[in-house]
Amino acid sequence: MARQPDDKAAAKFSSDDSALVRELALLLDETSLTEIEIERAGLRLRVARNVSVAATMPMPVATAAPALVAAPAAAAAVAADVSKHPGAVTSPMVGTAYWAPEPGAKPFIEVGAKVSVGQTLLIIEAMKTMNQIPSPRAGTVTQILVEDGQPVEFGEPLVIIE
Repeated sequence: MARQPDDKAAAKFSSDDSALVRELALLLDETSLTEIEIERAGLRLRVARNVSVAATMPMPVATAAPALVAAPAAAAAVAADVSKHPGAVTSPMVGTAYWAPEPGAKPFIEVGAKVSVGQTLLIIEAMKTMNQIPSPRAGTVTQILVEDGQPVEFGEPLVIIE
């Protein structure tokens, strides 16, 4: 059986407290918070809102969806083929790839450029540290596989050098 509040606790709740509950509920709406708890003069008050799960339900699939699903699958197959290329330079870490040492500066490399062993190909920012990615071999850059400012994963192909 549920425990009933004693009369003293019920007597402490006044119309001022009702106004406080309304103010806190408005504050929840204004700030997009889900819960507020305060304690004042021995009265602890918690106002919480239920988050609707229905908002996260998937939308019905349109008839054009199969074409959209095929495109990422084809792109993944191409990426898999590129990663097996003998001249692929892969990312040694997770981070954000940049083509130049600073915004607006000339890129380290371009398609068709000749590179030597140890030459910086691009920079990967990881945890606020800029890491230069050196060329493991000499050759010609035939493809740059990442966009400037693109997030990259460990082992993701970055550049093809032939």
